[in-house]
Amino acid sequence: MFPDGTALMGITDYAQSNLGDIIFVQLPKPGTALKAGDPFGAVESVKAASDLYAPLPCTVIEVNKGLDSNPEKVNQSPYLEGWMLKVDLADPSYIAELLDSVVYSQAIAWNAARQAP
Repeated sequence: MFPDGTALMGITDYAQSNLGDIIFVQLPKPGTALKAGDPFGAVESVKAASDLYAPLPCTVIEVNKGLDSNPEKVNQSPYLEGWMLKVDLADPSYIAELLDSVVYSQAIAWNAARQAP
């Protein structure tokens, strides 16, 4: 989160690697208000199409227009060049409810262990 209460939103490195080569990204228009859990767009890869969901309430300020012509940026750099939305957070305190990178990695490892033969 930035000091002005805005944040960048996208997908994780784990998500993009499981999707495979991303060939299309559909994003909402600036000004779109989202509630936690609302779908806000989709990504299409060579493997599948997947809906994108807002993790917390926010309003879209800007979309990464570079993804229109270079959707592969999501695969190459999901946290830097492959960000999807810049949003104004309705209530920054909701960030405390999100998983941090350590807990997210543990959840991935736990899920992988459950699926192992």
